[in-house]
Parts: sequence; C-alpha cells; structure tokens
Amino acid sequence: MTPDLSRRSDLAELMDSDETDFATFRDCLADLAKVNTLTLAYRPTLQFFDRLAKTGHLPMSRAATIVDVGSGFGDMLRAIDRWAKRRGIKIDLTGVDRNPWSARAATAATGRGQVIRFVTADVFDFPPRGVDIVIGSLFAHHLDEAALVRFVSWMETNAEVGWFVNDLHRHPLPFHLFRAFSRAMRFHRFVQHDGPVSIARAFEAADWRRTLAVAGLPATAAEVRRAFPFRLCVSRVKGG
Repeated sequence: MTPDLSRRSDLAELMDSDETDFATFRDCLADLAKVNTLTLAYRPTLQFFDRLAKTGHLPMSRAATIVDVGSGFGDMLRAIDRWAKRRGIKIDLTGVDRNPWSARAATAATGRGQVIRFVTADVFDFPPRGVDIVIGSLFAHHLDEAALVRFVSWMETNAEVGWFVNDLHRHPLPFHLFRAFSRAMRFHRFVQHDGPVSIARAFEAADWRRTLAVAGLPATAAEVRRAFPFRLCVSRVKGG
C-alpha cells in the first residue's frame, strides 16, 4: 500500500532496528552505495564543496575539518576525499554514526590511501571542536520533527563555515519507481523495504522551511533547492 505522501510518514525502517546484525547491515550499506552511485547522490554535496572552494570559504592555511553525520558506509566521505585530492585541497574527514556496525563496515570499505575517521556516537553527544563544515546525506529523514529541529540547531552551532543536508524529495514518482527498480535489481530485501519508506519519511520544501524557522534561522539564512533526481537539499554558508 502507498502511504499518504502529503505529509511525512513515521513508518520504521528495518535498518534502524537494534536487532540488525553486522552482516545484514553491511550488505544493506553496500547495496545503498550502489544506489547512491546510480542515482547521482554524491553530486549535490560535491557541488556544495565546489561552491565553497570557488567563493574562498575553505581555509587555505590548514585542512578544512568536515564531519558527516549519519555517515553509514562512508561512501560520501570517500567521494569528498577523491574530490579534494583532485583539486589539491587539504581536508580532515570524520564520519559519525550511532550504529556501531557503521564504523566497522565503513573502515573496511575505505582504502589505505584515504584517511577518514569513523566514530560511533549519537550526534547530540558528539562534542565537535573546530569543525568547519557539517554534512548529512540521507540522514535527516530518519529523524522525527523534534530531532530534526535539534539537528539543524546542532549544525548551526557547531559548523564554523556552513552545513549541507542532502536528502530525498517526498513524491509519489520516486516512491513507485524505486520500489520497482530495487526489486528488478534484486537489492537486499531491507533496501527494497527501506527505500520507499525513506521517500515516504522525506521532505517537501515547505517541511524544511518550517523546520528552519522553528530552529530560529532567518528565512534567508539557508537555501532549500531541488536537485536531480528527486533530491531536496538545504545549504547554509555563513558570512555569505
């Protein structure tokens, strides 16, 4: 059955269960990394970093410190690492995820030439110091409304340069397309279940504008925009 997509769903995702074992979690993350590649999921975040580099917002005399919240398999951080190396930009990367299986799976999937720290912690208990940029990729839709407002406030407090959320656009078309696509590709059964649920839990632009307002950000402080295909991204650059 198709949930009511006029509002955010509170359906649970199988991967969020504490009973999920490591092998299942790792296999799901590996399939989700394939989905991210096929759906151009890294592009909006890398475009955000392109913007920061072009406008001079990245520090030049030291490595830019970047924290990825809900880092999962670490594939977004590995993509950022490759982006930075191609441009000769120094960065310091940390992935934070509360599921202990995440750090284990992400570390195993990260090559020796990529220096990325993976930390097991709840973001609200994680004490960042001197963080330039916070990102969240396909993480925000896991949060309920109160936690989402808290997350935005946490990013605003801790990110010196800015922050970027790369998430899904709630819409019937991707809901039905992904359900059919994931079955045709024979992705892990958790992915087949959780993909459509993620879309149902995701956002419309009005959801984000309301969240930003509740978090106390001025209407012009952050930009909410769509990205192909069916992404809804929120960017915040401080001081410009």
